[in-house]
Amino acid sequence: MASSAPPPATSSSSKPTGDSLFPKPQPPQSGVRAALQYTGIPPSWLDKRPSLPSRNWLIFLGVTSAVAGYYIYDRRECKKIRQEYVDKVKDLATVPMGSMELPRKVTVYGAKWLGDEDYDRSMKYFRKYVKPIIVAAAVDYDMVKGRRLGDIARNVADEIRADRRIMLGLDQPFVGPMQLPGSTPAEKRQRKVDGGIVIVGRHTLKEYFTGLKRGWTEGLEPVDREERLAQMLEADGKFDEPDPEPSHDVILGNDEPIPTRSRLPTSNPAFSVLATQSLRAPLPPPSKDAIPSHLNAPPAAIPPQPPMLLVSFTNHIGFTQIPLMIWEFFNERVKVREGAEAAYKLVLGNTRPFTAPLAEALSPSEVDFDPDQPQKPSLGELSPKDLDFDREAESYYKKSVVRDFLSEIEKTRKEYYNSLVKKLETARALAQRTREPTKEETNYPPPTEVELRAERLKKEQRWTTDEEGFSIIRPDKDVEWDERFRTVLRVYTDPSPEQSTSTDAPPAS
Repeated sequence: MASSAPPPATSSSSKPTGDSLFPKPQPPQSGVRAALQYTGIPPSWLDKRPSLPSRNWLIFLGVTSAVAGYYIYDRRECKKIRQEYVDKVKDLATVPMGSMELPRKVTVYGAKWLGDEDYDRSMKYFRKYVKPIIVAAAVDYDMVKGRRLGDIARNVADEIRADRRIMLGLDQPFVGPMQLPGSTPAEKRQRKVDGGIVIVGRHTLKEYFTGLKRGWTEGLEPVDREERLAQMLEADGKFDEPDPEPSHDVILGNDEPIPTRSRLPTSNPAFSVLATQSLRAPLPPPSKDAIPSHLNAPPAAIPPQPPMLLVSFTNHIGFTQIPLMIWEFFNERVKVREGAEAAYKLVLGNTRPFTAPLAEALSPSEVDFDPDQPQKPSLGELSPKDLDFDREAESYYKKSVVRDFLSEIEKTRKEYYNSLVKKLETARALAQRTREPTKEETNYPPPTEVELRAERLKKEQRWTTDEEGFSIIRPDKDVEWDERFRTVLRVYTDPSPEQSTSTDAPPAS
């Protein structure tokens, strides 16, 4: 009899338990969590509990927050300072003017900083820190920029000479079809004196005083600097053609070899072109007899000059000055306050006499730098603070630029003239058709002799200009001075306590 099979054993894991049949209820979710779980965010992100950042993260967040906070604080203080001075002078912009009156206008001079390729750096300083206060007071301004070293000195000297010629009757002023207010030369000079000038930095002060002295001491003959330089370059023989060697194959009459330039008669017009050394005949020097000596002589006294606002300016350049750049970046409120205070002086118009050097001070010609001679006390050592204005800024010139400025120009000039010989030979060979041009010369024609002359004039003009400008602003050179400046120069000074509390009155000229 067959026995019945035992029932199959079932594991306890296959039996449904109470937990699987009745899942454990989840705690109630908040409204935000219930909403976020349907957006696709992983549930593990919602269950993760926050914890403190690591040590590195704490350092990073602490440093970043401190730097950002200091930057925000500095810029907020800049706005407060600027707005404070704008509120002081904005009432002056509402003062009514007559129908024939012109607004006050100042002239701003900004020279190129030695070693900085951005010639507009000083003007950027003026526009950012001084201009907002001047504009708020409804004061107009005219900017004179120096693109190269010495441009301000040449501009001031030329302007003074042109004004002297008009005052002496040598030139006639421009007269328009309508007689407008302030259009006569006397009115223009008076408006400039009443308006004042702004000098940004010590390097600009040096160029301005140099131009001021040249304008009132040099002659009144019109000078074309480019033409004068061209005449000087024509005399150095760089473009002279070498004399061809005598030929023994071609003989002229009476056994005379081919005539060279030295054998050509200069009076024969047929050889005038060959006898001329240059493409442009040198012009005769300007005749001094054209202007009477009593008019061409420097005047014993000069008329009143516009009062000066001296604005400190320092430009940091170079790797070693990076810490100073960083400090200024986070402390811009210092520059904002200095610029606002300087503009406030200009707007209110209080002036004082220029503190002239002592009578026993040396003349500028006696204090020129000469390393081979024992140095006497310089003008700066004997002068008061106005001629020493912003002297500390010159210590921030890049030392390598000051040391190698002239030598770099001389090196560049030498390299150019060494390469000029080959270029000139190629240009003359192609012009005289003594050889055929190469394939490269056909595709890219080399410069002609006329183009080389123009290129040389342009380069020499730039080099001589830089050398002259460096001689004006070099750190060991003092500010130019003339005894006639002693009684005519004035400087803007701090306002009086009464003006500081109330600025409703119009500014004094």
